[in-house]
Amino acid sequence: MSEEFDAPSNPAEAAILASGLRVEQREMPQLVRRVARKLPADAEVIRAELVAIRRKFWSRAAMEMANRAGQSWVRKSDAEAAAKRLDDPEATPRALRLALDEAVAERLRNTADTADATLEIVSGEQTEEGRPLSGERQAALAQAVAEAHGLSTAAAAEFVLRAERAAERRRQDLRSAEKAARDKRREEVTRLRAWEKSLVGIEGIPALLYCSNREALRWVSAGLIPVARKIRGPKGGRELWQFDPVEVAALRPEVQGWRAAEQMAERGADRGPERHPRERPAARSEERERPDRERRDRPVNLTRAAALAGRGSKESNQAVARAAALDRYAAHFATARAMIRRITIVTGPTNSGKSHMALDRLASSKSGMALAPLRLLAHEFREALASRGVEASLATGEERIPVHGSHHLAATVEMCPFHNPVDVALIDEAQLLHDRDRGAAWTAAIMGVPAREVFVLGAPECIPMVKRIAELCGDEVEEISLERKSPLHAAKGPVRFGELRAGDAIVAFSRRDVMDLREELVKRGRKVAVVYGALSPEVRRAEAARFRNGEADLIVATDAIGMGLNLPIRRVIFSALQKFDGEERRELNSQEVKQIGGRAGRFGHHEGGVVAVLAGKGDPSFIETMLTMPARAPDELRPQVQPDSEIVAAVAAEIGTDSLFGVLARIQRAVLRKDDPNYRLADLTQCMAIASAIDGVSGLSLLDRWTYALCPVDERDNGITRLAQWAVEHGAGRPVRPPLAGRLPPPDRASGEELQRAEKIHKRLVAWRWMALRFAAAYPDFTEAEEETDRLDSWIEDVLRQQRRTKAANRAA
Repeated sequence: MSEEFDAPSNPAEAAILASGLRVEQREMPQLVRRVARKLPADAEVIRAELVAIRRKFWSRAAMEMANRAGQSWVRKSDAEAAAKRLDDPEATPRALRLALDEAVAERLRNTADTADATLEIVSGEQTEEGRPLSGERQAALAQAVAEAHGLSTAAAAEFVLRAERAAERRRQDLRSAEKAARDKRREEVTRLRAWEKSLVGIEGIPALLYCSNREALRWVSAGLIPVARKIRGPKGGRELWQFDPVEVAALRPEVQGWRAAEQMAERGADRGPERHPRERPAARSEERERPDRERRDRPVNLTRAAALAGRGSKESNQAVARAAALDRYAAHFATARAMIRRITIVTGPTNSGKSHMALDRLASSKSGMALAPLRLLAHEFREALASRGVEASLATGEERIPVHGSHHLAATVEMCPFHNPVDVALIDEAQLLHDRDRGAAWTAAIMGVPAREVFVLGAPECIPMVKRIAELCGDEVEEISLERKSPLHAAKGPVRFGELRAGDAIVAFSRRDVMDLREELVKRGRKVAVVYGALSPEVRRAEAARFRNGEADLIVATDAIGMGLNLPIRRVIFSALQKFDGEERRELNSQEVKQIGGRAGRFGHHEGGVVAVLAGKGDPSFIETMLTMPARAPDELRPQVQPDSEIVAAVAAEIGTDSLFGVLARIQRAVLRKDDPNYRLADLTQCMAIASAIDGVSGLSLLDRWTYALCPVDERDNGITRLAQWAVEHGAGRPVRPPLAGRLPPPDRASGEELQRAEKIHKRLVAWRWMALRFAAAYPDFTEAEEETDRLDSWIEDVLRQQRRTKAANRAA
């Protein structure tokens, strides 16, 4: 019976009370609304509506059951499917449990054709998501898989035992590697602390070099004595300089030379401007009366003294720094330094023809390369060269397309070949020199690309740092500044949803916001394409093509649209004027507004472009201010540098360690001083986190581990944990299998959860393929990984297309 309610206030409520069904107080308002749409309604109709309401509760309850049972492989979609199987409003927990088991069994049965393949895929998903199964849980999953595939009792028992043993072996290997990594890290931290503890202040130098305090001060100032570390004193006091006593003591043989050089410099100073003859004898007499020690303490031209001593400040850096030579980074690129290079900096706003000009020159050369920030743009460069009659090979982190006989290459910046001289090179988006995560790759590319002509393209703010790099390399520089081909201006007011027109691009700053905007636009009957970072280049290009050919009249995108994807956009409309940059939520800067907004008004498609903001999402005057703001000089002009395999090996040999964490910690602490006038060390945080996770993996060399540390993984998706698990398999001599998605639902029935899962698996496949190109024997199933990647690309694109059709069909119905 229903709970006690007041007298019914409307026919729907009266019908519910008359049905005799038990309805909870909190359910009544929603049930009344649903029944009101079905009047006249009998008890069966009301019963069906009550079941529909309770299915949300059952779905949550089913997930709680799975969690309590430790069944981490149960998905939200399984719980929803279980709830849909129930049609009794008074369904018991036992009935829900049975429905959940049936739903999970159906999914497991449809995941793959065999029990072995299903177990591999599902347990792999658990590992990929950072939830590797214990032996007991693996056995439970294996039992569920065996039952789903209808294995006999004996076959199921053998299958479960085999799975449990394999899981236990992997778990022990991983635990052993984690323990070894912790021990190594502890040892290296102890070593580093011992080294830091051994450091002395400037007051300790005289006892080490048998010199006076004033001599020590002069020689430190001249850079003759290397500073091991500079730290801020207590409570923000003055900066304290510390020195490695071993390194300082090793300089004793140099002391006499320094003193002799000072005396020569001093005598040169004494022979300065001619004095009156009567003054000279007195001055000479006074000088002769000074003791030798005081003469040595007299200020002199120490730079000249250092030169006379034949020992410059860079050459006197501590042993580890000398081995790494990051303070002489430009010299690291021997092939480029052996060439006479000319750097042409081509700057201008979006849609000014920078790439077109440089590609024309590249296509006319006998050999060359085009370096892009994204795999998508590398493909576009390759196609642009092909349209000019030049076939080029392709090289990205996870893909190689060699063209026999070709002397041209399109590649991502990180894949720059430093030992293959060419006539012309193009390096795009040079403002990324300032990027915290990837700036060092641009430094290396600009410094090291072995080309006689180097075209560096970017926004105007890249000019000072590119010039600094050219100066460090001794290269000639030319500047070319281009103007935008079509005008760009800010809209006078905000744009409402109802005012969006064909050719508009709406920009958001997260996948969730993109999908929410798309959902809202679809409800309003609009045809929408989407572009965001989690989509592969292939899907992005397919979505862009749909917008370009009119299949979609609007495109909703993240700021990923700001690079590449030349689209016929009429207006760029920001849905937010703030973004989270990985550290904080902040306002967009001028360069971001210009870079993204500049995609509007593509030359040849529109007479001009308009940049606006959605109504209620910000002040339109902010857009105008950012578009008209001149380029701001960067706060930091020293290019970022990072070690490579040669540097890692050299430092490891110098400090006598096989620990990658120890090498990177020493590089971070001691190799490049924070006040180095020319370079600054790139952020090594993720490399060190990976090193810390895999340092204990046996079977991998130091440089193998360094390669792992460079793999592009997403920490938010348990990327480092997953990489460590791959490393354990690799080190143990077992093949590392690629992530697989199993059977996918029909695109028109795919949920948002399933779409996001497919995107994540695709991203994991990118990392797997990156590793496979470097360790082919350990990652042997490259063809399977490529096929799975292509399958996911096609499915994701079909889902994005089918979901639109389905919603449109629902509206029509």
